[in-house]
Amino acid sequence: MFAKVQKWGNSQGLRLTKNILAEAQIQVGDEVTLSVKSGMIQIRPSKKIRGRHKLEDLVSRIPENYQNHEVDWGESVGKEVW
Repeated sequence: MFAKVQKWGNSQGLRLTKNILAEAQIQVGDEVTLSVKSGMIQIRPSKKIRGRHKLEDLVSRIPENYQNHEVDWGESVGKEVW
């Protein structure tokens, strides 16, 4: 497939066909990782799931001696039912 680099405002971009995106398992709105190797641009699906962080990465940063406890949020303010 051939594509042309086009100017969009102050940026440049490529339009990718549905078939190319489907084959790469990328959907509209997905984050991708860009890199340049040997003068070639590589576009890969980002490995992150549901936003910016993986749950496994976040949990791995919890200290081993961490003790969770109940937090008192104070008295009811509105029509909350506790």
